[in-house]
Amino acid sequence: MATEILKAYEDIDFLKRPELRPLRLQAELLKAQIIQDNLNVLSTVVVYGSARIEAPSAVRLGLKEAEAALRRKPDCAHTKRRLKRAQRLLEISRYYDVARDFSREMSRIGQHNGELEYVIVTGGGPGLMEAANRGAADIDAKSIGLNITLPLEQEPNPFISPELSFTFHYFSVRKMHFLLRAKAVCVFPGGYGTLDELFETLTLIQTQKSRTIPVILFGPDYWGQMINWQRFVDFGMIDEEDLELFSYADTADEAVRMILEHYGEADAAATTSDGGVPNGKLADSPSASETIEGSRTHVDPA
Repeated sequence: MATEILKAYEDIDFLKRPELRPLRLQAELLKAQIIQDNLNVLSTVVVYGSARIEAPSAVRLGLKEAEAALRRKPDCAHTKRRLKRAQRLLEISRYYDVARDFSREMSRIGQHNGELEYVIVTGGGPGLMEAANRGAADIDAKSIGLNITLPLEQEPNPFISPELSFTFHYFSVRKMHFLLRAKAVCVFPGGYGTLDELFETLTLIQTQKSRTIPVILFGPDYWGQMINWQRFVDFGMIDEEDLELFSYADTADEAVRMILEHYGEADAAATTSDGGVPNGKLADSPSASETIEGSRTHVDPA
């Protein structure tokens, strides 16, 4: 039987060659870019946070299991640590509902008249990412999920808008898409991945590779215990004014107000009789080209 001769763009084995990496990078960049352009996604609000912080009801079940395990092995150091972790996780699980409330409100404000402003974008996974996408889904608003292939596969959560659910191979392209349209970055409690995303965002703003946008840390107590920001200043690693690159919030309303005030849109939070934005229009928000091109200044396509 004759061997089928494939065109270059049909030959998957060929496209996977190391020499074709530039084309694969370009394809990952363009696919998400073109789809969002076609759907009129003008701006986004990024929500970062731990995949391990589930809804309080689920966390309470985990706590009960840890308590039962300790009753079976009361002298086991491992089960004692497990119970302590479960108790602490329950303390911060309230941010699942905060993330959901915040995303619902930003989606309500931003999505109207066919324009998509302040569209929630997450890493597409479970936990706090799920909560944010879920908040948008609560009011049938669109939201974005930027998933990535990992050794332990992470499935997209079910609350992402299907047409805006993307899976990346390259972390670098995924990170670009988080910030290309971003008008705010909200960082909930999290671990290494969340810290990576937080510090990269702060570095891009500090080095003026990205325009200044609100960076809001949810959970002052959590972040205050995790990071001693003042010590960076004390050792001369950052300047005093660099501490102004981020703010704290503990409720959805606080964060919504911070973002709207930054863009001079404080009145947009007031509802009309149909639950929309006053006059159906956000006040003097940047155009699509201004939003996207302004935020693109932090990346070097080369």
